[in-house]
Amino acid sequence: MEKLVKLTIDGVSVEVPAGTTVLEAAKKAGINIPTLCYLKDINQIGACRMCIVDTGARAFGAACVLPVSEGMNVKTNTPKLRAARKINLELLLSNHDKRCLDCARNQKCELQQMCIDLGVEDVDKFKGKINEYDIDDLSPSIVRNNNKCILCRRCVAACNNTQAVGVIGPMGRGFKTQIRSPWDQPLNDVACINCGQCIAACPTGALYEKDSTKAVWNLLADETKHVVVQPAPAVRAALGEEFGIPMGTSVTGKLAAALRRLGFEKVFDTDWGADLTILEEGTEFIGRLTNKGVLPMITSCSPGWIKFCETYYPDFIPNLSSCKSPHEMEGAMIKSYWAEKEGIDPKDIRVVSVMPCTAKKFEAKRPELSHNGMPDVDEVITTRELARMIKEAGIDFVNLPDEDFDPVLGESTGAGVIFGATGGVMEAALRTVYEKVTGETLKDVNFTAVRGTEGIKEATVKVGDLDVNVAVAHGTANAAKLLDSVRSGEKTYHFIEVMGCPGGCVTGGGQPIVSAQKRMECDPKQLRAAALYNEDANKPERKSHDNPSIMALYKDYLGEPNSHLAHELLHTTYTKRPKYTK
Repeated sequence: MEKLVKLTIDGVSVEVPAGTTVLEAAKKAGINIPTLCYLKDINQIGACRMCIVDTGARAFGAACVLPVSEGMNVKTNTPKLRAARKINLELLLSNHDKRCLDCARNQKCELQQMCIDLGVEDVDKFKGKINEYDIDDLSPSIVRNNNKCILCRRCVAACNNTQAVGVIGPMGRGFKTQIRSPWDQPLNDVACINCGQCIAACPTGALYEKDSTKAVWNLLADETKHVVVQPAPAVRAALGEEFGIPMGTSVTGKLAAALRRLGFEKVFDTDWGADLTILEEGTEFIGRLTNKGVLPMITSCSPGWIKFCETYYPDFIPNLSSCKSPHEMEGAMIKSYWAEKEGIDPKDIRVVSVMPCTAKKFEAKRPELSHNGMPDVDEVITTRELARMIKEAGIDFVNLPDEDFDPVLGESTGAGVIFGATGGVMEAALRTVYEKVTGETLKDVNFTAVRGTEGIKEATVKVGDLDVNVAVAHGTANAAKLLDSVRSGEKTYHFIEVMGCPGGCVTGGGQPIVSAQKRMECDPKQLRAAALYNEDANKPERKSHDNPSIMALYKDYLGEPNSHLAHELLHTTYTKRPKYTK
């Protein structure tokens, strides 16, 4: 039986399991303790000293690492505590670039909000020498501005622990300490996988995505170009948060309407590309399964995961599906199939993808993802960047009427929608693979065994006479554990889904920022995924091979899945990458 501990926090009696921290116990009691370096399940190091509490000991303790004890009497809001926190905050500001108006995190900065909450008025109280660092903007995905860094190490924990990449860490000592990459190299020259989880973890503007909004505005202003847009499945599950809509609300109709008002000629949907991916990937898997091909086959939709595999697990490159990711497939179809139908020269088409993922910016620049000298996708903006564009255009997003995506490349099934959640690609594939192999109609299309936020999920699915062993991993640290078990022979699978970000695309590095305090109250992975599964459940068609526009594509253009033309346009190759370029 779980041992419970009784304590008092600010006069409130609390009973929590042994091992609970004071910070967690206070949250349960409805008492808010300020934090900066703390990030639930990622960083608990007690470094910033903002969460200090008084337990009657000789010194204040950091609530995020202080375990509860029987009879403990905790005070969180005394004059001495408030004064100490305020001094700690003023000291942080003494070596901080305080230009907030032009900062990417203005009004979404935890440091800024804490200054407001604690009533900091003199931001130069401890004015003195300030470190000045060059901004690292060489990466196609991530910009690092150490002038905004407060050394909380949340980004370090995300990179090292959640993602098992470990290309950033503290260097130097004392006043000269900064977060850098080995040998002081820029992010672009180390084995960064561009996932952006460091951005999602950062409480300030020290890390942010490489801005592409100016390039997109310029495209929209160019009357000689046909500018087409496609948003990813996960975008609709999070965009509303940027406009005050509750987390877990799908804003599909408003998303389509807003994109149309920004001036895009056609508003297509990457969900269509996801359905197309299932036809190609499912056929590839069936071929490998029945013809003794390389198994397990591993999904290839997540560019952060692909780069991780190419860099850290290159022996698994033959296991990767040769399929391009959904938005790259859709981009290829826009510049071939749609261009031909509309009688437009592909050279005059520009494709913009709205993605929850900063690694998609890197992916779009891969030379392999092009045809006839033209990239499949020209520009990638994140969910956050789209929100900024909508605000800049003065669009009243909350009150927009719902609109549909444009036909042909905007029609999708429920299978395409769930691509945004961990396990969604696997479930979508199983819906199609089962019916293609058995010739039978699924009585229940819900493969719930591969759903959920457990780091690694396993299942055995009966497909006709075959027992198909599948696994799902999200976050590259979990992917590494899974691949290690396959490499050692401990585990045997036929099909593996890997998503580079924890929770899948719904919590990608380009999604709306969720503060540390908000993460203590809810789980964005679950809420955003639920929005996608609800949309799936309400779709008239829930299997990719039942998408009539996809079937028309094969009938009129590609011939059949995995045909020669399909391989030419929809498949690619992968290459072993060095861990360091210098």
